[in-house]
Amino acid sequence: MKGTIVIIPTYNEVENIEAIIKAVLSQSVDIHILIVDDNSPDLTALKVKELQEEFPKRLFLEVRKEKSGLGTAYIHGFKWSLKRNYNYIFEMDADFSHNPNDIEKLYSACHDEGADVSIGSRYITGVNVVNWPMSRVLMSYLASKYVRLITGMKIHDTTAGFVCYKKEVLESINLDTIKFIGYAFQIEMKFKAYLKRFNIVEVPVIFTDRTKGESKLSSGIISEAIFGVISMKLKSLLKKQ
Repeated sequence: MKGTIVIIPTYNEVENIEAIIKAVLSQSVDIHILIVDDNSPDLTALKVKELQEEFPKRLFLEVRKEKSGLGTAYIHGFKWSLKRNYNYIFEMDADFSHNPNDIEKLYSACHDEGADVSIGSRYITGVNVVNWPMSRVLMSYLASKYVRLITGMKIHDTTAGFVCYKKEVLESINLDTIKFIGYAFQIEMKFKAYLKRFNIVEVPVIFTDRTKGESKLSSGIISEAIFGVISMKLKSLLKKQ
């Protein structure tokens, strides 16, 4: 996994951060991690700094002044990683909803099987979600169906946040034009890659809801995704004309 970095945005994840860092770094000696922390009041960043002494050349930390949204955290991480010439750049949550053991599968899809973007998909082989209430499963599943209908993308899990990008994909996207900051950010990134005709594949994974810490989902994030998709599609049609 040479040239691989996993970006993990954090806000109040001190309960999970040590375990997730050690679990990711145990996958391969070549994996690096970048934590992008939004100045967490629970001192997540301080815990990361302590762990940097244990993993001095593999664990990196960027602390932002305030909570500014998932999308901007990833954009920050993408730019940081591209400057340092990483070849495979991952998005991943801090709360173990994404299983670190699946990193190898996403990496292999890009490194060995020709994908430009590999998605850890909850819905490619049915519904693979653990510990979510049925209402949330339905909302997420139907949201992905809705996005497929509006955008034309043949992706089953359009809001997935467990993703591996080849650096060429991120280099081809003007990251400063990415508009959305919540779940719609995940959709927008996939849509940009889709429009540029990159090879996007889905790898089946099991998503397990967090057991520690609090969910960051809000009604504002959901409405951004619903209405943002229509706006995004209309803009792409206008550009074609």
